[in-house]
Amino acid sequence: MARTDNVYELPADLPVPMDDGACAHLVGLRLPPLALAATDGRSVDLTALPGLTVVYIYPRTGRPDQELPTGWNAIPGARGCTPQSCAFRDHYAELRRLGAAHLFGLSTQDTAYQHEAVERLHLPFALLSDDKLAFARALKLPTFSVDGMTLIKRLTLIARDGVIAKVFYPVFPSDRNAGDVIEWLKANPE
Repeated sequence: MARTDNVYELPADLPVPMDDGACAHLVGLRLPPLALAATDGRSVDLTALPGLTVVYIYPRTGRPDQELPTGWNAIPGARGCTPQSCAFRDHYAELRRLGAAHLFGLSTQDTAYQHEAVERLHLPFALLSDDKLAFARALKLPTFSVDGMTLIKRLTLIARDGVIAKVFYPVFPSDRNAGDVIEWLKANPE
């Protein structure tokens, strides 16, 4: 069944997520040494990547032919995965110029599901799958449940040589996250 809303735009009346402190422990931690399946066919261990890595973590990407999960627009911070991915796509070249050697999106959806988003949104970077929640558990990332799914709350990590240097949490609105990352990179050059 086709959706009646626009997956590329954020509704004006979304609830704003509050900082509950669930990510306060992350700065200074080393990313976990886990192999994450990527949509480009690689297996990526984020801790092994040299230089600056940006990972935006989102609950789940919807599809134009799918209905939203129950109460999705009422869950603070849930809505906006497609606009966030599009913003990172649109700012990809600038992020690279500012030193981001690696950029990934990450969700709990499996790689087969994520392939649709990469193709439909023309993403120039890979999406990573944490479908077993191993990455989320290793870092004690905040999650929520809806319709039987455990999803990671929206946040963005910036790591230098595998160590988390900056966390954006909560992220709202999602389509401004790439711009916020750019401003941080400008203020904190390597």
